[in-house]
Amino acid sequence: MTTEILTHRLSNGLTLLAEVMPAVQSAAFSLLIPAGAANDPANRRGLSSMLAEWWMRGAGDRESREIIDELDRLGVSHAASAGTAHLSLSAATLASQLLNSLPIFADIVRRPLLDPEELEPLQALAIQGLKGLEDDPGSKVIVELRKHAFPDPLGLNPAGTIEGVEAITTEDARHFHQTHVGPDGAILAVAGAIDWPQLRDRVEELFGDWAPQHRSTLSLGEVRPSRHHLTKDTQQIQVALAFPSVTVSHPEYYLARAVAAILGGYSSARLFTEVREKRGLCYSISAGYEGFRERALILCHAGTSTERAQETLDVMLAELDRLVRNGVDAQELKTMTAGLKSSLIMQQESSMSRASMLAGDWYHLGRVRSLNEIAAALDALTPEAVSQHAVKLPIDQLTLATLGPKALKYSQ
Repeated sequence: MTTEILTHRLSNGLTLLAEVMPAVQSAAFSLLIPAGAANDPANRRGLSSMLAEWWMRGAGDRESREIIDELDRLGVSHAASAGTAHLSLSAATLASQLLNSLPIFADIVRRPLLDPEELEPLQALAIQGLKGLEDDPGSKVIVELRKHAFPDPLGLNPAGTIEGVEAITTEDARHFHQTHVGPDGAILAVAGAIDWPQLRDRVEELFGDWAPQHRSTLSLGEVRPSRHHLTKDTQQIQVALAFPSVTVSHPEYYLARAVAAILGGYSSARLFTEVREKRGLCYSISAGYEGFRERALILCHAGTSTERAQETLDVMLAELDRLVRNGVDAQELKTMTAGLKSSLIMQQESSMSRASMLAGDWYHLGRVRSLNEIAAALDALTPEAVSQHAVKLPIDQLTLATLGPKALKYSQ
């Protein structure tokens, strides 16, 4: 199915994207503002995440309870969060209520109250979340891995640090909002049963006079192959590793996604089969792709017992080596392609998923891929092409992170 992607760029730099989905009764939007955790001051890590929470606690002439009550009355589900690259705001509702809800969200991002009385409760929530990471060793080791495998500041944990959160003041939040949150480079993607002229005019009315902010270019640090161990008295050891991959805009992007999926993207993938099924070495294992506009990685993770951790790591490394040496076969490529195409079909049935995909494509590519284009690219993959990509995998640039009572042996 091919649908038209409607675009409108406001004079202040905000890009409006829309896809009309006649078969649905809902409408959803995803708003990305280039003011994520990568922009947090070094001594205020966690500021953007706190700001996203603060947004919903009063904006314009509405206090926190009024915002919640009004969105509930309109039947709007919503979320605000901070990632590494963006502050994001998303919502979904009946199509008939979309235009009625947009003024509330315009106030949230343009005119948040940032009430000083909310500072301590927000800090307490943020610190509670950071402390909770100690009880989730799988997530903690991935945070540690990303910190070293991505160049600074892309590898920073968007949740920040306890020290950074404790240092945040109301003035910090207001200054960050004034200097970083604005329309230049922002993306508003809408999908569903929408009326394009009405939507375009409404967005111009609500956001057209939003003054552009000053945008600074991120300075990325260097990354070298490294290994890291977090000592923790646990019954299991968490093993996580990553190596560089190509970005979404690269011509070999789909080949990279195929490699990640064949490694550990489905229940019969190589790592699952060789490490868990054949040898029973771990209780969970996976591999996936993660990318920013500037850098991308393939990440692998396994959780296993202390006694079997070294063998688990050894087999994971052996599978990477086998992939580089021997490539892939036709059957596993066929299985991988079927899985990815199935997920695409399910995504096109959700207005929220489509809005998110529109925004993500525009961020990475400056255009939107049709579902037909993606499906055709997947169908065009061949074992030979994927194998040729695998031969070039820079597994010699691997970053390793482990968590548990003892470090594992690994020589680079």
